[in-house]
Amino acid sequence: MKTNRRKFIKISSVGAGSLALAKPVLGWLPKFLESEGPLDDSKAKKFPTYCEICFWKCAGWTYTNDKGKIWKIIGNDEDLHSNGRFCPRGTGGVGMYYDEDRLKTPLIRTNRRGKEEFRKASWDEAFDYIAERMKKIANKYGPECVALFTHGSGGHFLGHMLKAYGSNNITAPSYAQCRGPREVAFFATFGRGLGSPEPTDIRDTKCLVLIGSHLGENMHNGQVQEMSDAIDKGATIITVDPRLSTAASKSKYWLPIKPATDLALLLAWIHVIINENLYDEAYIKKYTYGFEQLKEHVKNMTPEWAYGITTIQPHIIRETAREMANASPAVIIHPGRHVTWYGDDTQRLRAVAILNGLLGSWGKRGGFYLPEKHHVPEFPHPKYPTPTKSWKDAFPGQYNLAAETLASGICDATIPNPDRSCNFKAWIINGTNLIETLPDRKKTLSAMESLELIVAIDTMPMEITGYADVILPECTYLERYDDIRVAQHREPQIALRMPAAEPMYESKPDWWIAKELGKRLGLEDYFPYENIEEVLDWQLKQIGSSLEEMQRIGVKTFPRQEGSPYIADGEDYEFNTSTGKIELYSLALEDEGFDPMPVFTAHPQPENGFYRLIYGRAPMHTFSRTSNNPNLHDLMDENSVWINPKVAKLWGIKNDQYIWLKNQDGIVSTFAVKARVTERIRWDSVYIVHGFGHANKRLSRAFGNGASDTQLITNVMTDPIMGGTGMRGNFVTFLTEEPSKEEVES
Repeated sequence: MKTNRRKFIKISSVGAGSLALAKPVLGWLPKFLESEGPLDDSKAKKFPTYCEICFWKCAGWTYTNDKGKIWKIIGNDEDLHSNGRFCPRGTGGVGMYYDEDRLKTPLIRTNRRGKEEFRKASWDEAFDYIAERMKKIANKYGPECVALFTHGSGGHFLGHMLKAYGSNNITAPSYAQCRGPREVAFFATFGRGLGSPEPTDIRDTKCLVLIGSHLGENMHNGQVQEMSDAIDKGATIITVDPRLSTAASKSKYWLPIKPATDLALLLAWIHVIINENLYDEAYIKKYTYGFEQLKEHVKNMTPEWAYGITTIQPHIIRETAREMANASPAVIIHPGRHVTWYGDDTQRLRAVAILNGLLGSWGKRGGFYLPEKHHVPEFPHPKYPTPTKSWKDAFPGQYNLAAETLASGICDATIPNPDRSCNFKAWIINGTNLIETLPDRKKTLSAMESLELIVAIDTMPMEITGYADVILPECTYLERYDDIRVAQHREPQIALRMPAAEPMYESKPDWWIAKELGKRLGLEDYFPYENIEEVLDWQLKQIGSSLEEMQRIGVKTFPRQEGSPYIADGEDYEFNTSTGKIELYSLALEDEGFDPMPVFTAHPQPENGFYRLIYGRAPMHTFSRTSNNPNLHDLMDENSVWINPKVAKLWGIKNDQYIWLKNQDGIVSTFAVKARVTERIRWDSVYIVHGFGHANKRLSRAFGNGASDTQLITNVMTDPIMGGTGMRGNFVTFLTEEPSKEEVES
């Protein structure tokens, strides 16, 4: 088992020193490191930070050398997110700082959107340009017609500015495009969502079930480490995936399911658990509502029924259900992170939640612990104005269970429609490449055509910056203070990020951008401070710390206020649902007119000659944001398309051959992608890593490398419950000869 564990986490062994210093490993170094030779740890200075390469936000230390140059990043041993160990993305963050392709100065567009023609501007000119147009929009349409898209820490400050302006239309694409269905499903079942990091007690689990959750490739740091510990302890791993992922290769059971049939498998598991009396009877009796209705609901959903849908043999369905029951309550059917697949995703995640409830894992060691977060007060400011309209006005009676603003909803409500009271007129886009993030690129471009103002705030030139009217260069997380990281975990913790160096070029931190733009909008009263240090010190002193203390320690742990993270056997516990219990039969969904228990619906399958497009992550890259990072690009410079050997033979495709992909709507990938012929993928599917195929020539490393899966996602299946964008109903075929320009642009 130890050998398996070492193999599983070997990608993490590319440590901070290696990524920052070892030229033979990466083939790239900042010029100052190449010329100065070996660096001496004893002369280094360290500054606390938390990582911005992905949403896990692991706390660590940024080191500078004796000349004040950023040198390396390592984990903070006290941090519960990282346990002192950074993943390849985190240790490669230095490359983000030194990337010569970075945005360096404010830019104002000089030609039509998308032409990538800009002129340099001063910060004052850029702010005046934005403020003038925002004031006109507020006067003519109302401030609510400005929306903020954000992904990252800077969204806090820009969101504060926008709320002061009069709009609460602030969205993180990760809700509608990633995690929203599971939050709604778990809230409907347990009365609370999952949040981040998810409160999965993997280190003590005896059975971990992964359904389309690619631990080890998505590099959710803490969970990957805990899974390695669980493997060492002999935990059973069950992976359901059309592809033999890294996690599947470490599993006792790999179930290569037919895509789009996962809900049938989950319902069959529930059937076995109930009909073989494998559920936690005491837990069910004390804590759940609707067991008898559920039992009746699944009585005919046998493994034999599911076999005809999923292609998973009945005896395997029964064996795996018994493995879960034998481990109960130390069992986790993992909810996953990116769960927007087929449009019925909330109901699929409801089945995941129900299965965990039947096995008694919620609130139990080795199942789901009860996380706690420390409260940090907001810096005092005037009350925000009350908006008179919001994005939801565009969707009357829809998505009432959505707890956050839908990025796709903002996009849809931007396209002019006389029947809508809130057609958006301006987008402020911070740290998210909407061209590669939102599905159905044609709709995104159509929405942007109607906008009167687009502002892009980013560290790098991305596809979205090409459509901006104004580009503001954001400094990297290594060069700035940010909001205090307040995250849930077994124990509440806070973490500080502070700059290890002055911002390069003319780039600026988001807190400064928000404050300066706010001034020009007449919102000075909402920014009653000189600098961010004043805000942070005030906040920290309210909770018994200080900026000086956090600069020294980086991470501070507080005692829990709500007792144990686990529910004791027989303990009285009230869930935040209408019944006060785990709702196997959901009254909240029933009240909204939806099925109170999950129902399987068959989804379209690929036509002859087409294959389902499945996409995922790589351990060294995050979305489309890191493929130009010199450190991480060196680890993976392009993606490939996985094709089953039988399919490859049928098409005459050889391993490493470059091909083009064409989807069901005739969209052809702009760039060729390398074929990876492998038995590790079902014959009816292909797989590609997300985040490649960049079309912005200012990305000197990433431009033209690989294919963009987002470009091929034109069929979006909207979840009627919460508005999530199901993106796995797209199919592709192969072009083995280079397509004409007309074919690509169709």
